[in-house]
Amino acid sequence: MSTLLETLPGSLPESLHDAAAMRIAVIGAGPVGLALALHAASQLPEAQISLFDARSLSKDMSGDPRTLALSLGSVQLLQRLGAWPAEQTQAIREVRVSQAPPTPRRLLGLELGEPEVRITALEQAVPQLGAVLSYGQLLAPLQQAWLALQAQQPQRLINRFGEPVRGLKAKAGGVEVDAGIAEPFELAIVAEGGVFAEQARKAITYDYQQTAWVGTVTLAPGSPEGIAYERFTRQGPLALLPLKPLDGQQRAALVWCVDARDDDVGELSDTQRLTVLNHLLHPSTGRLTGISPLKSFPLGLNAERSLVQGRTVRIGNAAQTLHPVAGQGMNLGLRDAFALVHALKRSDVDAALRSVEWQRAPDRWSTLLATDFLARSFTWRWPGLPAARGLGLAAVQALPGLKSTLARQMMFGRR
Repeated sequence: MSTLLETLPGSLPESLHDAAAMRIAVIGAGPVGLALALHAASQLPEAQISLFDARSLSKDMSGDPRTLALSLGSVQLLQRLGAWPAEQTQAIREVRVSQAPPTPRRLLGLELGEPEVRITALEQAVPQLGAVLSYGQLLAPLQQAWLALQAQQPQRLINRFGEPVRGLKAKAGGVEVDAGIAEPFELAIVAEGGVFAEQARKAITYDYQQTAWVGTVTLAPGSPEGIAYERFTRQGPLALLPLKPLDGQQRAALVWCVDARDDDVGELSDTQRLTVLNHLLHPSTGRLTGISPLKSFPLGLNAERSLVQGRTVRIGNAAQTLHPVAGQGMNLGLRDAFALVHALKRSDVDAALRSVEWQRAPDRWSTLLATDFLARSFTWRWPGLPAARGLGLAAVQALPGLKSTLARQMMFGRR
């Protein structure tokens, strides 16, 4: 009888107040939520884990084309879960960061050329700096791994797909999750994403007045492979992320950020877009020869001050939506997820939540503040700012120790 009661919604036997046997609600079955659920299922073998998502389990997400750039640290975390689709990913072997003119080409009589930072996997002694793949390519193996594990332990691991969570209510020693029926859990972890324009505003919010145009481009034969480019322009950052070749053609995902108040990208033809892009990009990039239809979305900052509120934890885009200038949103969410599970494995719920709040703060806030600073700087029209940014790039390239420090933070976050 007690076994039956433990599986009924709304029942919370005293034995489950033990941290090792708690009921956990994971809300959001995107990559971050699925990764957390899988890791928790492995590391907390007695915890009961319910995975909620508004979408139906029958909805096929494998073809979702949104591009993700994952750091080496994220790749390693996903490999630990046994859900990394290595054959479908494009490794990033090098990152090149530069600034479009005007930039200083001479300093103290020295010829600087056009400043460019180049970070390679070889010089950092790693197999790759990161990897690029589509949202669907990452989501599909994570979901498949969860479903396989859930089928083996259906009473402990529970699917709640097609059940949108309507509300969370703090209760003594836990939280009540309302997905049509109010159920008590000892811990709720919110991992739902969404884009800036569609989100409810959090404690810290800022509209950058920028639009991101995204799509894919093809590069001329012979262009360098496995290189991610970030180009600072007067209107905003422009990024090319390497994709696996298709039909023998080299491709890259395009993220083109422009001032929303002076945005004419939508009015340009494909030929005109290619002309503008080839003019903006660094000469070492190679020539773009083709472009897909582009989609646009507004950019902003939307973040919680704290990851933890009572027995509710927010991670990934539920905790912070960032500007894509540094490409760190998904990486930050995965680091949050693994740190949370590690803390729960070592201590009781409340101690674990206090630990996660303090442990994750340096990485979270340094990433948030650095991304926000870069994004806002494109809206400033201060005299000498482009020159200062160009000098900063030249200094990073000239100082191997500084470049290595930045590379390590890019790959693994602040430790």
